[in-house]
Amino acid sequence: MEIKITKTTSPKIMPPADKLGFGSVFTDHMFIMDYSDEKGWHDARIVPYGPLSFDPAASVLHYGTEVFEGLKAYRRPDGKVQLFRPWDNVERLNNSCARLGLPKLDPEDALAAIKKMVEVDESWVPSSDGASLYIRPFLFSTDPNLSLHGVHKAMYVIICSPSQAYFSTGLKPVPIMVETEDVRAVRGGTGEAKCGGNYAAANRAGDRANEKGYSQVLWLDGVERRYVEEGGGMNVMFRIGDKIVTPMLTGSILPGVTRRSAIALCKSWGMDVEERLLPIDELIQAAADGSLKEAWCVGTAAVVGPIGLLEYKGVKYEINNNEIGEVTQRIYDELTGIQWGRKEDTFGWTCVIE
Repeated sequence: MEIKITKTTSPKIMPPADKLGFGSVFTDHMFIMDYSDEKGWHDARIVPYGPLSFDPAASVLHYGTEVFEGLKAYRRPDGKVQLFRPWDNVERLNNSCARLGLPKLDPEDALAAIKKMVEVDESWVPSSDGASLYIRPFLFSTDPNLSLHGVHKAMYVIICSPSQAYFSTGLKPVPIMVETEDVRAVRGGTGEAKCGGNYAAANRAGDRANEKGYSQVLWLDGVERRYVEEGGGMNVMFRIGDKIVTPMLTGSILPGVTRRSAIALCKSWGMDVEERLLPIDELIQAAADGSLKEAWCVGTAAVVGPIGLLEYKGVKYEINNNEIGEVTQRIYDELTGIQWGRKEDTFGWTCVIE
């Protein structure tokens, strides 16, 4: 794939690391590629960051035909920049496209675009501890037609944002609330796709939780409201007794790259990992009798988010004395060590930008 590059004539200055926040500062450039039934994917280009132009009748604005990904570029101690499992993000992006009826990308082209974007804006990859370059590829329909129809025109875009840690509290455990009214997704729906509608549907419950002093919600399944699914916008894992338990992928849960990595790490350490249906009653009983030793969320943005308190039907259950657990800390240390190049990557997960 040939990528035409037009450099900005007005480069920006990256703010100090402590002023970056998450996802609010953007680099000098963006990648764009167009799709039409006649030409397929074409006109790949990197241009100065700025507004996108498409018709107000574009079907993405009316019917939500959009998918996205999230991954990071990390500055290693030797100064080089590397990505973490980017091919898995490309694979998931295409799976999301298939579910939403959007045109798939050639995996090699999609990955090449990500690499080239990082190469062009390489100076925006932070060197400060804990900071990284967040990469947001997204793909959406641009058909200027309000009738319900398949996608005939689309756009693939990549933007990048130098960011500090996702949670301002760092690895401090957070309180979460089990959501018993709204549901995030159902089997057969779009739960396993990374599309904006899933996150929009989560806003109301998240706002209610925040108003009550909780950082996020713990979702239950959308049919029986019986089984644990996800934590907020991330996958969730638990240490119950001597086992690591995480909800199995049933079609309504996002197959997280960090989730997959955490499972692989735990298995490599000889831990007993169960991917299965986890009834909320079982989890609450474990919290009540003390067999729930640790709980944490996993995702690209935050890597690991320890859970210190769980609220269900008005009753609060403290987990591990509201302190980060040893397995949670070990996963965080190992993953971030590999991602930032401080530890050996024995899994073949990283990709250096030459």
